[in-house]
Order: sequence, then structure tokens, then C-alpha cells
Amino acid sequence: MTHDMKAAGHDTKVAAKDTGHAVKKDTLKATHATEKASDKAAHATAKDTKKVAHATDKDTKKAAHATAKGTKKAWDKTKSTTEGAFHGAKEGAEKKTN
Repeated sequence: MTHDMKAAGHDTKVAAKDTGHAVKKDTLKATHATEKASDKAAHATAKDTKKVAHATDKDTKKAAHATAKGTKKAWDKTKSTTEGAFHGAKEGAEKKTN
């Protein structure tokens, strides 16, 4: 009976050791897979961030150009209207009333 107890204890020890090795192996596999997925996600995020930054820069320059063009057009129109009003008022003031 003592021999059976020793054998059972030995078998349990071997099984526990095998289980520990299997857990360690699977944990390392999971860790490596997680690291690989994290690196892949980080790379994709960095790539997409650069795309968004480039698009934002491009659109900002486009909007600034359009704003500058619209401002110049409004300025020219205001200047023309003001000059027209000035000349009209001057002519009206210089006319003699009958």
C-alpha cells in the first residue's frame, strides 16, 4: 500500500509538472500573439494618423486660399462701390440746381 501511495504521489507530481509546462507554453504563445497584434494595431494607427494629418493640412490650406480669395473679392467690390458712391456724391454736389 505504501508503494501505491508513492506511485500515486509521483504520478501527481509528474502531472502537475506537465500541466505547468503546458500553461507556460500557452501563456507565452498568447503573449506573443498579443504583442504582435498590438504592434500591428499601433502601426495601423500611426499610418492612419499620418493620413488624417495630411488631409487636414491639405484642406486647411485649401480653405485658407478660398477665404483669402473671397476676402479680396469682397474688398474689391466694397472699394468699387465706395468709389462709385463718392464720385456720384461729388457730381451731385457739383451740379447746379435749377
